[in-house]
Amino acid sequence: MPKISKVLRVSCKQGLHARPAAMFVQIANKFDAQVTVRKGAEEINGKFIMGILMLGADHNAEIVLAVDGADAEAALKELEAFIAKEI
Repeated sequence: MPKISKVLRVSCKQGLHARPAAMFVQIANKFDAQVTVRKGAEEINGKFIMGILMLGADHNAEIVLAVDGADAEAALKELEAFIAKEI
């Protein structure tokens, strides 16, 4: 399965900080796919909370979510749904 990616806008009012970052990492780690998140020039491993926190992806920030692996489509679908939530 080739690498797939999608540009997303962070809907969570807190952005990807603290609790939402932890939830994102928990979802990403359910899958065997590699998860990469990019904001501007910064690119991090989406399975590590420190990377997510260091991105500083605030509410309405544009990020690029890229996944690569056997279950990449399922991972992208679930992570995209989470990013779209206004929690």
